[in-house]
Amino acid sequence: MPLRTFSVPERIGGFGVLAAGAAAVWPAVTTSSGLGLPCPLRTLIGVPCPGCGLTTAAVALVRGDVAAAFHANPVIFGLAALAVAVGPLVAFRAAGVLAPPRPWSSAGRRRMGWSAGLLATASWLFQLHRLGVSWA
Repeated sequence: MPLRTFSVPERIGGFGVLAAGAAAVWPAVTTSSGLGLPCPLRTLIGVPCPGCGLTTAAVALVRGDVAAAFHANPVIFGLAALAVAVGPLVAFRAAGVLAPPRPWSSAGRRRMGWSAGLLATASWLFQLHRLGVSWA
């Protein structure tokens, strides 16, 4: 039986499932070891990256603190939605209820690239505002 290729949403959702599992155990690791996970970009030059706050947001969301998750990084809600959807999607495709994923057209890949770039830019601007970074 050949190995099935997973679609991009399935892969991102699978990453979200792994992130949720890690977010559930991360507080215990940091409490017992004292280790944290600093943002390399923010540590080196003082400017947050678009993903800053995702660990904090994931931990808050796993604990049920939706407001804290939103204030840390709202992108976590898109990742969480894909994580919730990926299980049934993969199961339905494995059962033959849904067709296997089709490769995206070059126009579709281009649109998704632009969408991801705009999302990263919006997240970065949110982080700059949240952390009070100014250009002056």
